[in-house]
Amino acid sequence: MDVERLWVEGWAVARQAPEPVEVPWGLRIDVGRPARTVRHVLLGADGETARRLVGTLTEPATCVKAFLPRREMDPWFPAAWEPVEPCFLMAVDLRPSGAAVPDGYTTTVDTSGGLTRVGVLTDDGEVAAYGRTGRAGTACVFDQVVTEPAHRRRGLGTVVMGTLTRAALAHGASVGVLGATEQGRALYETLGWKVHAPLNGFVRRPATP
Repeated sequence: MDVERLWVEGWAVARQAPEPVEVPWGLRIDVGRPARTVRHVLLGADGETARRLVGTLTEPATCVKAFLPRREMDPWFPAAWEPVEPCFLMAVDLRPSGAAVPDGYTTTVDTSGGLTRVGVLTDDGEVAAYGRTGRAGTACVFDQVVTEPAHRRRGLGTVVMGTLTRAALAHGASVGVLGATEQGRALYETLGWKVHAPLNGFVRRPATP
């Protein structure tokens, strides 16, 4: 299973971005947002190919990602580029989860096409935690799983992951994939997720006035 490609395809669904386009170095997503205009994801591209690509990219907020350690990518990027927060590509065989919702909270689930959103709400309707998934074939990419600061250390992240997992299984997914920060990695490992590869990137800085 091509976990890297599935992550790109599912991420695009989760973020409601255009479908990734095949390019010689991997996949390109025209995100079209101020913080990230275009995302290039390298799939097996060598250093020479990567350098040539970077040399052609001049639009601010363009992002280049690869499943490599940052030290291998550093030489490809001149001073106009800066690294983004390092992450890890993780995967797991999905299994039903029975995480209990703490007293005082309820969950909501909304699915539209390949996108599923989950929210954990307080009795007053305040959003305490949330997350989403995008389906790509039999894989489901988990994305933007967040617990608000005032509601942390109550297991709500686990509730979100469990609820998303049940929804994914109900729609025929069998594998979960995600990109985790160093902090998030610790949570996911307790839930059985395994690191598949490093996930690093660089973004082109805005033009200097």
